Amino acid sequence: MDMTQWLNTIWRQAAGLTWDFEIWDVVDIAVMAYIFYQVLMFIRRSRSGQVAKAILLLFVALGLSSICHLDSINFILSRTLELGLIALLIIFQPELRRLLEQMGSGSLKNSFIREERGNEMENAIVQTVAAYASLSRDKVGALMVFERKTMLDDVIKTGTELDARVSAELLKNLFWNKAPLHDGAVILREGRIVGGGCMLPLSGNVNLSKDLGMRHRAGIGISENSDAVVAIVSEETGSISVAINGMLKRHLSPETLERLLRNELLPDPEPKSSPGSKLTGIFRWKKGDKSDGKENSGQ
Repeated sequence: MDMTQWLNTIWRQAAGLTWDFEIWDVVDIAVMAYIFYQVLMFIRRSRSGQVAKAILLLFVALGLSSICHLDSINFILSRTLELGLIALLIIFQPELRRLLEQMGSGSLKNSFIREERGNEMENAIVQTVAAYASLSRDKVGALMVFERKTMLDDVIKTGTELDARVSAELLKNLFWNKAPLHDGAVILREGRIVGGGCMLPLSGNVNLSKDLGMRHRAGIGISENSDAVVAIVSEETGSISVAINGMLKRHLSPETLERLLRNELLPDPEPKSSPGSKLTGIFRWKKGDKSDGKENSGQ
């Protein structure tokens, strides 16, 4: 069979399939694709990626044990997967409960679609920069976490859950040294304050500079465990720092802080002409920036 005959055979088989293809098949495939996509996005947003990898490895091991006739291993893995549904219900109980609550309140759409809140984030950045400029002058410690794709529900539960629009005066009151929530971190989600007084995991990096206090180590720690952007004000020196992906940028001016937050948190309206304008693990700045001191937490 030459190439032309082979192509004709493939074309006839494909044409025969299309005759049996109905509109409900398209709907069925579209719904399943949407559900699969949302499951992948849920795994990506939450910190359940390792669990998903473990489940996938179990399925692969089960298939290999069946092909290779490893009966004992196949028996054990089969029973493990039978109990896996109960284990998943326990592991993802908070997420499933939130989903059911949203279904009951008629806001199921919000459990899958994260609406764009450009105005909220724009306001949050402007108010944060104004508050940090004042806090820096007064040497008042501050720790703010801008949540991105990795959900920080577990961190929010360690503090006080809030739902407030960001304002400079509110931030200054939250971080005032006699306020009840000043010791912890403020968590922002889509431009709104959703938690205050939250406890963050400390960085386990032993190579951090000795002059970094607990506030900076907590900021680096949460940036190592998520994709969050963390803004810090030192209580001792009043200097402004930002941590992303385990990297710490220190001694920032308010103008540099605003530029960084805009680059990281606001969507680009159009492609940039010069590459590397965004910070993804490595901080890049304009030449001549006076506050250009960089510290890599791994050094």
